[in-house]
Amino acid sequence: MEFQPAYIKAYTSGDLDQKIEQAFNALHNCTLCPRQCKVDRFSRQRGICKTGIQAKVASYQPHFGEEEVLVGNGGSGTIFFSNCNLMCNFCQNFDISHSGQGEEVTDTQLANMMIWLENYGCHNINLVTPSHVVPQILSALKIAIENGLSIPLVYNTSSYDSFFTLKLLDGIIDIYMPDFKFVDPVQSELTMNATDYPEIAKRAILEMYRQVGDLVIDSKGIAQRGLIVRHLLMPGNTKETGEIFEFLSNSVSKNTFTNIMNQYKPQGTASQSPEINKLVTDTEFKHAIELARLSGLHRLVY
Repeated sequence: MEFQPAYIKAYTSGDLDQKIEQAFNALHNCTLCPRQCKVDRFSRQRGICKTGIQAKVASYQPHFGEEEVLVGNGGSGTIFFSNCNLMCNFCQNFDISHSGQGEEVTDTQLANMMIWLENYGCHNINLVTPSHVVPQILSALKIAIENGLSIPLVYNTSSYDSFFTLKLLDGIIDIYMPDFKFVDPVQSELTMNATDYPEIAKRAILEMYRQVGDLVIDSKGIAQRGLIVRHLLMPGNTKETGEIFEFLSNSVSKNTFTNIMNQYKPQGTASQSPEINKLVTDTEFKHAIELARLSGLHRLVY
């Protein structure tokens, strides 16, 4: 059976129109993410994400550095959104997430980016840091569908997503790709100013899995639908890493496609925190892989 993205059905049934209306209504008293800033983004008020009624895009291009199941031969069609609702102090894209580097775009311009990436030959549209611009994404998606968009939609997130927003995305997103960072509220407060991150992330990932299930890969090795979980290894954080893998294996699925990411470098203001102002050691990396296997996870990339 030929693959069809989930959003096509939502568009045809009229569900997408309803979701767009609900999403934009939420911006009048913004509760789009767990920060619950309750600012009126229509009136130029700004919350944690510093974003108004238009999405801001830092860049868009075929990306060949993502997971192989997303990249294939044509690349993953990444759209990097500026600003962020989580604001990790060690962010690898600090100039984009904290400084807001990028340009505001209309929904039509955003749709045109999606179409251009598909026409280039990308296997999917990879929405990077999308949590604070879901209304704009949904609106642009409708325009893109009407112009022929037909490849999977990837939601590439920090996991700091509200249940309200994830319900809006039910039947829209084909591939969820959350990064589950911490299970310790103290560490989350220190690095993200978000004590509630661990519980929010767990609930979000469970809802993502409920919507899309285990990752499905086609005969060419390209992901079509399902969950991909990333875990960015942090220095001195092996205990938390083990707990995250146990959660994925026991509470989500032992078939969870899991990327153990050993690319951390002290960026942003991480130099001000001695415990994270260093690299992950080879020993820590090898131990993390062992912990993943011991938990029962077997679809691993690293």
